[in-house]
Amino acid sequence: MTAIFNPTGPAVTPLPRPAPPSAASPAPTPAGPVGPVLELPGDAALVPVNRDGRPVGVFVAAGGRVRYRRVVEPDQLVAAATGAFAVAALTAAVAVWSRRRPPSVGTVTMGPGGWVSLRGLPAPRLRPDDRPWWARVLRARRLVVDR
Repeated sequence: MTAIFNPTGPAVTPLPRPAPPSAASPAPTPAGPVGPVLELPGDAALVPVNRDGRPVGVFVAAGGRVRYRRVVEPDQLVAAATGAFAVAALTAAVAVWSRRRPPSVGTVTMGPGGWVSLRGLPAPRLRPDDRPWWARVLRARRLVVDR
């Protein structure tokens, strides 16, 4: 019994054995990239296509139309999924790496009289404040000028 791969399902579909060749039928073709025509019940026929001894597809002739159906190999699916995952991971890594960081200085504007305003940042201390905490709370200043 001859069997072919069914691309629509996991099961192998058995084909009926063709009748022995008669004097009216043409001679069989030699083994090559295209296999023999497999007649199906009704108005349909299959022609398998091989490459390097492996099936790569089949021509389906039914209803006056001829269509080509590829055989999907699991190795190709795994390779495609691995490639898609690698591209997605690389895209995510580039997006995270190239994310724009906010500037360390906020908006700088020039005010009237020539003073500069830095928005978004606290004003810097002009000199270190070595006063005790109660002097800072009361805003007390020294009477002696430091030199």
